[in-house]
Amino acid sequence: MRLLLVDDHVVVRQGIANLLRTLVRGCELDEVETGQEAVRRYGESRPDVVLLDLSLPDISGLEVARRLRSRWPSARVLFFTMHDELPLVRQALDLGALGFLTKNCAPEELARGVRDVAEGRAYLEHRLATRMAMNQDDNVDRRLRDMTQRELEVLLMYARGEDISGIASKLCISNKTVSNHLALLKSKLRVSSAIELVHLAVDAGLVRYGQARVY
Repeated sequence: MRLLLVDDHVVVRQGIANLLRTLVRGCELDEVETGQEAVRRYGESRPDVVLLDLSLPDISGLEVARRLRSRWPSARVLFFTMHDELPLVRQALDLGALGFLTKNCAPEELARGVRDVAEGRAYLEHRLATRMAMNQDDNVDRRLRDMTQRELEVLLMYARGEDISGIASKLCISNKTVSNHLALLKSKLRVSSAIELVHLAVDAGLVRYGQARVY
């Protein structure tokens, strides 16, 4: 099995790699730390599974998944991240990811998820599956459910400090389109300013305080 591991934290990435080499027989690992590297490397090596973090230093894991599935519809993506907010899980699955695990899962569940996705089967961490079945969003603002994938992408990047031109460049859209998305987000999420957007993203757990835009 050939696996592409995408995570920007070297220690975490190496720990995951060592764990998978132990638990998954015949696992061949390739490692990258940015989203754009992940897309390029996938095109070169076509791994069986892309094990993908949501929080990356350039584009988010959601955008990576969108690009992979757009160019290579057979790409098998398994998210492995610290985030467990259900709107993010739903967005990931809507983009065509076959699985979603958090970094709090047991090592055996990670190995099982990797094996299932490699064989083309969907895998959702048991705890997340239970929450989704019960429709319990914990403290996540229910307004976030109505966001489109693109709106969520813009919100995440903006909350992390990207300016309008940077977002436009990374998402391959115009500055005007980004501005329109931000305006629609304010209306949809019922906030009146950009700083409120950022605080909402932090309060919902979409962005950590250390990552958020500083005003």
